[in-house]
Amino acid sequence: MSAAELTPPEAALWADRAGLPLSADRHAAVAATANHIHAVVAVLRELDFGDTPPAAAYHAGEEKNDAAV
Repeated sequence: MSAAELTPPEAALWADRAGLPLSADRHAAVAATANHIHAVVAVLRELDFGDTPPAAAYHAGEEKNDAAV
């Protein structure tokens, strides 16, 4: 998908290609939802996680409780 927003007819086309035909009254809602998801993912892609370890490196219960309030 390009940076341009998904239109309702395009949403219907892609849904149909995926085997999920939509009724005509759902095209606009699906396009709006897809555009929102695309916007959120675009923001997440801009985040710099640096040296953040993957979630598998976290072990619950091993954190230190020494923070000052």
